Amino acid sequence: MKKATRKEIEAIKSELVARYDDAVTELTYRNVYELVIAVALSAQCTDKRVNLITPALFNAYPTAYDLAKADLKDVKNLLQTCSFFNNKAINLIEMAKRIVNVYNGEVPLDEKELITLAGVGQKTAHVVLIEYTGANLMAVDTHVFRVSHRLGLSDDLTPATTEATLVKKFKTNLHQLHQGMVLFGRYICTARNPKCDDGCFLNAYCKTKESFKPR
Repeated sequence: MKKATRKEIEAIKSELVARYDDAVTELTYRNVYELVIAVALSAQCTDKRVNLITPALFNAYPTAYDLAKADLKDVKNLLQTCSFFNNKAINLIEMAKRIVNVYNGEVPLDEKELITLAGVGQKTAHVVLIEYTGANLMAVDTHVFRVSHRLGLSDDLTPATTEATLVKKFKTNLHQLHQGMVLFGRYICTARNPKCDDGCFLNAYCKTKESFKPR
């Protein structure tokens, strides 16, 4: 597969930033506590599904203090239509306990601190910081992985190495580029039947239609 040239990389960046400059997550939240939970739940689960689950969850446990005291069975029951709901329920309660005991009930807005929370890895931490603070960070989900490979921006095999490559190549505007690549991959450069001739504004830079998946 051919790699994007420096000129193409700059053109792709310009097009994405122009199109998605004001893009935000499609997860529904009202504060950073709700955001970190929603992002954690979205791992291997669609945003649409998460948005169906979280209203009842947030109503039952509106703060970290409430969730820290939650009964595991009750949380599992609220999450049962979410992928890996058993582990996610355990993690959410442990996350809340640490937020209460270590951070006085406030979600820390620092990457190193965020990844100490149960169920929060680097990708989740980056998504939270991108969305909530506009941080110049990149996060690679299945959409970003697929798009970056189809456009010849990366030939890496994992999300982590793909992230490092995108950061090196783009350098700036990473939060807009992350949001843009997610939405572009979700609605235009889809895994199956990508809309190459129907609304794809990056068609000129496409290297392949292969459906890439991270290993």
